[in-house]
Amino acid sequence: MPPAHQVELSRLSLYQFFGPGGVLSKRHPAYEFRKGQLAMASAVEEAIGEKRHLIVEAGTGTGKTLAYLLPIIKSGKRVIVSTGTKNLQEQLFFKDVPFLERALFGNSTEGEPRLKVCYMKGRQNYLCRKKLYELTDQPVLNGLEEINEFRTLLDWDKETKTGDRAELATLPEASPLWSKLNASADHCIGSKCAEFERCFITEMRRKAAESDIIIVNHHLFFADLSVKLAAEKAPDAGVLPTAACVIFDEAHELEDVATSYFGISVSNLKVEDLLRDLEITYREKKIVSTDLLQLSSRLRERSQFFFSLLPEGEGRFAFNNREEFLEECGSEFLGLKNVIRQLHSELQAIPNKPDEIFNLIRRTDELHAQLCFLMESREKNTVYWIERRGGRGKFSKNENVFLQATPIDVSAILRQSLFDRFDSIVLTSATLTVANGFDYIKGRLGLENARELIVPSHFDYESQAIFYVPKDMPDPRDANFTQKAIMRIRQLLEITRGRAFCLFTSLAQMQQVHDALLGQLDYPMLLQGSAPKTALIEQFRNTPNAVLFATASFWQGVDVQGEQLSCVIIDKIPFAVPSDPVVQARGRAIDESGGNSFFDYSVPAAVITLKQGFGRLIRSLNDRGLLVLLDNRILKMRYGRVFIESLPGYTRTTEIRKVEEFFGCE
Repeated sequence: MPPAHQVELSRLSLYQFFGPGGVLSKRHPAYEFRKGQLAMASAVEEAIGEKRHLIVEAGTGTGKTLAYLLPIIKSGKRVIVSTGTKNLQEQLFFKDVPFLERALFGNSTEGEPRLKVCYMKGRQNYLCRKKLYELTDQPVLNGLEEINEFRTLLDWDKETKTGDRAELATLPEASPLWSKLNASADHCIGSKCAEFERCFITEMRRKAAESDIIIVNHHLFFADLSVKLAAEKAPDAGVLPTAACVIFDEAHELEDVATSYFGISVSNLKVEDLLRDLEITYREKKIVSTDLLQLSSRLRERSQFFFSLLPEGEGRFAFNNREEFLEECGSEFLGLKNVIRQLHSELQAIPNKPDEIFNLIRRTDELHAQLCFLMESREKNTVYWIERRGGRGKFSKNENVFLQATPIDVSAILRQSLFDRFDSIVLTSATLTVANGFDYIKGRLGLENARELIVPSHFDYESQAIFYVPKDMPDPRDANFTQKAIMRIRQLLEITRGRAFCLFTSLAQMQQVHDALLGQLDYPMLLQGSAPKTALIEQFRNTPNAVLFATASFWQGVDVQGEQLSCVIIDKIPFAVPSDPVVQARGRAIDESGGNSFFDYSVPAAVITLKQGFGRLIRSLNDRGLLVLLDNRILKMRYGRVFIESLPGYTRTTEIRKVEEFFGCE
């Protein structure tokens, strides 16, 4: 940032920017002074200046993005902004930052310095040129569709400056070809690659090193952090440069994302990927080794047999009997480990090794270490579990088996690896408090000695939204609940004339209600899974009186303003699935330490999820509508008061007549 602008910015107070008659009022067409926005900006400025951590719940409509972006720019320090979704990343990079740039510096002329901002995604979003060119020489393509996609990628490679697959609108979301050609870390040989200087990841690193603001998403941030923790003595590990401060937007997601990256996962797929790459390298590099392919074949057989022996179960389930398993199947596990060691030794013995072989040696070593941890570790803060995906029966050809180890409590890990490493970290979201306090989220994340701020929403929830909980619904665990829910949802949608999200806590419930109402409603019905999420949301926006039936991924990160969305119906209090192995382990750990897992973990987590789901409705000052929770335990059970106290001040009712009156006023 040029010195002249630094001087200007240092003289510009936050009030002069956000206050009445200030810079923002002259630049923003829908400006309205928001005390909360100014209060949040001041708190962020102080946190960065004083090298303190800050946690802020900023209600919807606060304008929190500008409230943290301006202090970042004024600080002159390098800051990483991590968001919950790629959509929010794009909004920051393509909309919010350019707006601020124009507001502060005017419309720039050619050559005038501008804000140095970089936008980064995970490696799998970028093309690997080395893979593309190798596939050109030795194509391994399946069918006409892949051949056409390959030609498209070759043409695109000549013109793209970023290598970001988002530029390719015609490439299918689940393209199998892309998985062969993306820049995943498993196949990267770094500076030894012939395409290193032209590599899109290299270019992304360069841009980040030259930027003052680096916009990432939580998955990339924690993937990068886990790489750096695993390679403490490698200063160039990861893709993110050092920074003075991190802003986490949508910070309510941090525990789940961090947990996934601090865990370990080995699957039959992971072994097969390693062997496929080994065999391709063997052929392409003309490796001279009499035993390599034989060992590869033996490892494939051993792996398939080992994973077929793992306990059976549906979906995700705990692997609590590892010791008994090893007593029965220890020789098979030992055989698998021995073949991996032999393969590792054979790779090491190859003379004049090409760089790809060094990468395979690293991956083989990692596979051995991870398998040993998963089967033999006695780490107390870890839950060991299995997930089976696809296929049926004992290791069918279509089934993939994942052996997992997940930290039960990430608070200590985050305290040491995150909060102790950065001068200042700002956590913000519209849903961080439970009963107006941050104790739950701070405890789960290991955040200590942080400043706290609650910024009320700019919206008038009492007049804009009515919250209806029917007293006459059966308990959700009752066999009649679903049938009664179908009847009540139909009645409510007739009142609202569609224009609704129906959000469910399970896919089965969503499907059952959707199928029952199909043909009974006069409104267009959209179903999660029938199209990509972004396409469904766009279809909902453009279809009058539409009703969308959806589950988890639609509870957050979706913004539909106006009367097109006038109703959000939620079937049940969104408690986490009690049979989930990670949920079970966390609950058990809390109980064993003298706490109450239901009130200390299950209820607060469900409160934040419910706040997120209801947050889909009121997105602007002009929005108006109905919120419905069909689960009346919120009125009857002692814990219900925590939910009520945590929700905004909606007008509440248990009478459907009041709902009819609300919509009769339109």
